[in-house]
Amino acid sequence: MLALMAAGCVFFPGLFLLSKQSLKHIMGWSDGDAAIVSTRLVSSLQAVLASSAGCVIASSCSDVLEDRHWLTDAYILFAAPYFAYDIYAMFLCYWHKLQVKGHQAGGSRGAALAGFLRREKLLVLHHLFMVLFCCPASLLWRRGRGDFFQGVLFLAELSTPCVCLGKVLIQFQQHHTLLHRLNGLLLLLTFFFCRVLLFPYLYFAYSRYSSVPVYAVPLLAPWQCNLGASLLWPLQLYWFTLICRGALRVTGGRGHQTPPPLE
Repeated sequence: MLALMAAGCVFFPGLFLLSKQSLKHIMGWSDGDAAIVSTRLVSSLQAVLASSAGCVIASSCSDVLEDRHWLTDAYILFAAPYFAYDIYAMFLCYWHKLQVKGHQAGGSRGAALAGFLRREKLLVLHHLFMVLFCCPASLLWRRGRGDFFQGVLFLAELSTPCVCLGKVLIQFQQHHTLLHRLNGLLLLLTFFFCRVLLFPYLYFAYSRYSSVPVYAVPLLAPWQCNLGASLLWPLQLYWFTLICRGALRVTGGRGHQTPPPLE
């Protein structure tokens, strides 16, 4: 257990530093540009790893409640440090953007941190919730049951590479390109199917397994599952509305920013 968490603690920050230094030396980018792109690369890789693990787990569990797969707990332990690292990486991106704009929140990192927490409070709370609640719930409270559902939850990360690519394209003033529009369309589709429909599908899958109506599932599911869904699903709906508004601005020619939800 500790070995997997330690590996995650080394892997994600280490990959960020390696990518940052490589981009600075090979591409000649500034420290800020290299840090921001490296953050997106690490987030995209984590999303690919999580989605791949999710596909393997979900496809291997014929009994959605009782079947087990070793990769489930292993990836939870390995990926848990990512969410703590990503909070710091997002703050670094925010700090570099302040410097580019010519103001550094009064020159104080403390003031910049306060501004970052105000601006990204939902995303920070989401990451903290993943580490402090979802990780213990997945490892301990479910008592080795429901690996299929955990695998499906991993598939939520499928939309993250599109989010990251959109941010990078905007960073390098490529928001008017065909690639940005195609990426925006793919983001809408992946976010809708892998995040918005995720929790209704989990309840539907459990209702089929238990042969009960969907509306009765919350009465049978563990309270941790209901709490997690009630807190995380509204966030996905909120972020999806932001993505839709951004897409409407792009198609209407009134702007270029697509508010990306998750790293």
